[in-house]
Amino acid sequence: MAHKTPATKRLTVDRLLSKLGIASRGVSQEWVRAGRIRINGRVVRDPATWVLWPKDSVSVDDQPIQDSAKRFILFHKPKGVVTTHSDEKGRKAIFDVLPANLGYLHAVGRLDQATSGLLLLTSDSVLSSYLTDPAHKVMRIYLVTVRGEFTEFQATEAVGGVVEGGERLQCHSVKIQKGSGRESHLEVVLIQGKNREIRRLFKALGHEVTRLRRIQYGPFKLEDLPSGAWREILIEDARKALRQS
Repeated sequence: MAHKTPATKRLTVDRLLSKLGIASRGVSQEWVRAGRIRINGRVVRDPATWVLWPKDSVSVDDQPIQDSAKRFILFHKPKGVVTTHSDEKGRKAIFDVLPANLGYLHAVGRLDQATSGLLLLTSDSVLSSYLTDPAHKVMRIYLVTVRGEFTEFQATEAVGGVVEGGERLQCHSVKIQKGSGRESHLEVVLIQGKNREIRRLFKALGHEVTRLRRIQYGPFKLEDLPSGAWREILIEDARKALRQS
């Protein structure tokens, strides 16, 4: 099979480092301003400097960069951990739990500190963009426990949606698994990912969420992955699973 010459792309140096999975865009900008980046042997200090990739030579601390293999990780985020690389408040972040040798990965969407369950991590920005784009309606499935008895009427309200803080919040579906006057257990499906949507929506319906765990994102399932553990899927298999879903 003949090898194709990679198409040359024009993009800013901070975006290049982010797309290649070398560092986040914010960290890349810090590196550039600190003089750690060279383009064609010349130090640059403006993160908006244009690069023709892979035609131009780019190095970090005099080490040439290359388009490394993309990775795709399923991670069972524990409760009490924040979905960031580091936290200015000193809270434990997901990358304090994950091994450092995984390289730079970014989270596909977020789970708030009090939420546990399936978090996808990748260095493939195209795959990440597809999964988070509301136009693709990629489903996320959650197990939710709320205080009090949650009724079928309220389930219909949750699917119809409510406006909170000027934003429409709604579920794709709500299935009541078990309910009592003390608490109710639900399976909730979302096809969008607004900030703390489930907690805000159920609070608006008069129910405090006491436990929230994501068990599926698109075709990817948490299954029996223990809390704090991770499993890698070959990037080709992840793309294939998405195409078939």
